[in-house]
Amino acid sequence: MLFENDATRIRREVLVRIARAYLEGNLIREIDRIPLEMRPRNAETVSRCCVYKDRAVIRYRCLAALGVGFDEEKDELTPLSAFAQQALDRKKVEGPVLSVLEIACHACVKAHHKVTDACQGCIARPCVVNCPKKAVSVVDGVSRIDPKACVNCGKCQKVCPFNAIVKIPVPCEQACPVGAIAKDAQNRSVIDFDKCISCGRCMRACPFGAVLERSELLDVLKALRGPRPVVAILAPAVVGQFPGSLEQIVAGMKRLGFAGVVEVAHGADLVARAEAAEFTHRMRGGATFMTSSCCPAYVQAAKRHVPGLMAHVSDTPTPMHVSAEEVRKQNPEAFVTFVGPCVAKRFEGRNDPMIDAVLTFEELGALFIAGQVDVAACPEEPLERPASAEGRGFAIQGGVTKAVQAYASPETPLKPVSINGLTRTTLLQLKAFLTSCPGNFVEVMVCEGGCVAGAGVVGQAQASAQKIRLLTGCGSS
Repeated sequence: MLFENDATRIRREVLVRIARAYLEGNLIREIDRIPLEMRPRNAETVSRCCVYKDRAVIRYRCLAALGVGFDEEKDELTPLSAFAQQALDRKKVEGPVLSVLEIACHACVKAHHKVTDACQGCIARPCVVNCPKKAVSVVDGVSRIDPKACVNCGKCQKVCPFNAIVKIPVPCEQACPVGAIAKDAQNRSVIDFDKCISCGRCMRACPFGAVLERSELLDVLKALRGPRPVVAILAPAVVGQFPGSLEQIVAGMKRLGFAGVVEVAHGADLVARAEAAEFTHRMRGGATFMTSSCCPAYVQAAKRHVPGLMAHVSDTPTPMHVSAEEVRKQNPEAFVTFVGPCVAKRFEGRNDPMIDAVLTFEELGALFIAGQVDVAACPEEPLERPASAEGRGFAIQGGVTKAVQAYASPETPLKPVSINGLTRTTLLQLKAFLTSCPGNFVEVMVCEGGCVAGAGVVGQAQASAQKIRLLTGCGSS
C-alpha cells in the first residue's frame, strides 16, 4: 500500500496488526501488545513527546480499528482485550463515523496570517494600504499584524510583492467544506455532527492523525468466519488501487473468503438508466434542473446546509444500494459488504438495511497484507456480471454525467454542470443555482476528481483516474 505520510502509515499498520491477530486466532491474547510492539521502550522513532504518549495514542487507534468509540471507555485501565471481546460480541457498529481523539489533537493555534522574515519593509506598503481593518502597521521597518483587529481576509497576503505574509491554517478546519469542525474552550478540535457530512476530509488533512473513523473491519472478519456467505459489492474506484487487474483483485478477495464479488459499476449502469428517465420526466414536468444523488456526502451537504436543493436531488437510489438490492434478491442470507473509497459510504451503509458492513480500500488492503494475499500473483477470476464502461466511469469526475447522457432521451438534451470538489465556495454556488442554474443536470462530487480521491483510498487519485479513463474512455482529462 502507498503511504502518503507517517500518520497514514501508523493507521494502516494498526489495521494490519489487528486483522492478522484475528486471522491467526490471537486477537484477544495479542491486542494489548500492539502499542508496545509498535513503540518498544527503546524505540528510535517516536512521533510525539515520548514513547508513552505514542503508545497511548496507538491504543486509541486500536479502539477505532475495533469500531469502538472513545466515549465508550469509562475506565482507562480497561484492557484492549476487553474492548476486542465487546467488538466480537456486538451485532453492528453504531455511533458517529468520525471522532476526534483528544489526546492526539495538537490544539493548533487559531488560523491566522503571519508576517515572515521575508518582509523587506518596502516603501509601497500595500499590506498597510489594503487592510480594511487597519490591522497592519510598520514597526521598526517591518510589517506587523494586530491579531485583535485582523479578520483573516487575506488581502495583505495577496498584495505583498515579496510573498512575505503567509496564512497559518488549522488543517482539519481548512479541509472541511461545511465548517463542521472547530475549536472548543481548550483549543481542541471538535466535530459538530449536525453539520458534518462524513466526507472524511478532516481525517486525511490532520497531520497529527487525531481524526479517526470507527472501522467495521472486525465485523467483516468475523462474518468471513461465520455461517453466512459474505458477498462484496466492489466500487468502481477500485481500478488502480491495487497491483493487478480487476479480475485479479476479485480472485484475491475470494482467497480472503468472500463468497462472491459483484461490481457496483453494474448497479451504476442501472442507476444511470433510472436517472436518465427521471431527468426526462422532471424536465418535461417543468423542473429547472436535477442533480446527481450517488455521492452520500453531497446529499448530506444539501440536506444540512442547502435544504432547498433537496427538491432537485435525484430520487434514484445510489449504485451501492441498487447493487446490494440485487444481491439480496439472489441470496437473502448474504452478508453484504460494500468495499469502496469513501468514508461517507460508511455513514450511508449504517442507514441502509441492505448493507451489513462497509470496508474502505484501505481496510481491504490491510486484509490482503494480513492474509498474505499477493493480488498481482493471483490468477484472474472472471467477473460474475461485467459492467459497462459508463458504469465503471462513475468513479471519476464527469463519469456520472457521461453515463446519464448515454441513456437520456435526445428530445430532452442534458446541459451539464460539474461541481468538481465541494468547498465553501462551491457550496455557495450550489445555493445560487436555486435561483439561476446555468444548466439542467448538475453532477456533484464532494471529492475533487471524483470517488478516486475519497478518504479511504490507497492509490494516488490522478493515477487511478487515468487508469479508469484508459479502461473506459469516460470522464474528462
